[in-house]
Amino acid sequence: MPALLDATDSQMAILADLVEGLEAAEKTLSSMQAARDGLLAMAGRLAVDIARQARHPDGADMAIRTVAAEIGAAQRVSDRTIERRMSDASWLVERFPAVWEAQGAGRVSAAHARVIVEAGAHLDDADDRSRFAAEAIEVAAAESPNRIRRLVRRLADRFQERTLVERHRDARELRRVWVTDLEDGMAELGARGPAALVHGMYDRLSQMAHAVREENARARRPEAAESILDERTVDQLRADLLADLVLTGAPAGHDSEEGLLSELRARVEVTVPVLTLMHGERMRGEQEGTMDGAPILAAELDGMIPIDPATARRLAGAASGWDRVLTHPISGALLAVDRYRPSEDLRRHLRARDQRCRFPGCGLAPRKCDLDHNHDAALGGETAHDNLATFCRRHHMLKHHSPWHVEQGPGGVLEWTSPTGRTYIDRPPPPHTVTFAEEPPWSPAGTTFTQAHRSAVGWRACRAPNQTGRGLPVTPSAP
Repeated sequence: MPALLDATDSQMAILADLVEGLEAAEKTLSSMQAARDGLLAMAGRLAVDIARQARHPDGADMAIRTVAAEIGAAQRVSDRTIERRMSDASWLVERFPAVWEAQGAGRVSAAHARVIVEAGAHLDDADDRSRFAAEAIEVAAAESPNRIRRLVRRLADRFQERTLVERHRDARELRRVWVTDLEDGMAELGARGPAALVHGMYDRLSQMAHAVREENARARRPEAAESILDERTVDQLRADLLADLVLTGAPAGHDSEEGLLSELRARVEVTVPVLTLMHGERMRGEQEGTMDGAPILAAELDGMIPIDPATARRLAGAASGWDRVLTHPISGALLAVDRYRPSEDLRRHLRARDQRCRFPGCGLAPRKCDLDHNHDAALGGETAHDNLATFCRRHHMLKHHSPWHVEQGPGGVLEWTSPTGRTYIDRPPPPHTVTFAEEPPWSPAGTTFTQAHRSAVGWRACRAPNQTGRGLPVTPSAP
């Protein structure tokens, strides 16, 4: 491996000590933040007890304000800030005590705890919260906060009493657009709406912005008749194109003479479990979330954001082509990816397997990543799934131009070795799938789900429901 900026042995030893010291400091910091949350929760509880004892008619509002003002004055912090911290701390300590304890022990950070609590915020049953927290802590102990977000959301959905369809129907009622005034004559325009639409709008703006940048690059070439200097960034172009589209209905100020921008259409990537697609009409007459007693799982946008089944079916029906991801019916491991309109088979396989950049802690989506040979193709490395992985550009460059080294093992497992000699194992995340038990408890009498549906599904995925009877997630596959 190349040396780290020609570092000496003593400098590398110092780096190793710094890494170890920072690791210990982070655990101590997490423990101290948990201790602070415990004290803030106690302060909130004290205010409620005082108000209850005095039978305050305001539901302890003034008592909480009084206590927050006392703490804020002592810490030279706004009492509103302290009141918000008290509320957040009470939510964590009282509703998710296991997460709080794990943070206090340094197993997870405050950032991990926030992600877990946000994902399980709508779980009303204490037993469900406890089981969810126990599983989420195990996931968080091995991954970064940005990576666990979608995993703990999937976990939380297993314990939801209300289906995603019901929750999405209510959430749609909150769609809106708003303006926030800023300094220097600027303002922000915000929008809240269905994820598929919002991501589609952003994607179309991005495609247009990149098309304008490419056109500008061609115009700057020496052989071009006139040199047009347009140095706007992609972010600036997105903003300008949004203004064009909203105010004129078309990219009037940016489109080419051929009208190429107007021809661009939004793209979204949706992972749709096969049971969500099958017998859509039939499902309307059955209990939400099941079919023949089998769990019907939410589709996912970009592999991260759950979307309702009705939207997923409409998108799948209108797609010009879509991938089928085949998984092992017991282990859930990825077997193959194919498509009704084949192209770039290997790229699709790796995107389905890796689901994000494969450097430890990075969560960038695979469509924004490079495919890289673990062993250089110029040195005989094979262009195959067991010698390729998805890396974002930052970590792609790090792999090639620093002492970081990676080896790929069976099943796409990567073993990274750092400049100080530490090793980090990065495993492909579990696919959005369920796997079969030998005899699923929800099978029709005398017939397993495998027997009943294999002819329609092919190699199907289905993990046995947990003890509460709720099923785990499903990998998309064409019927």
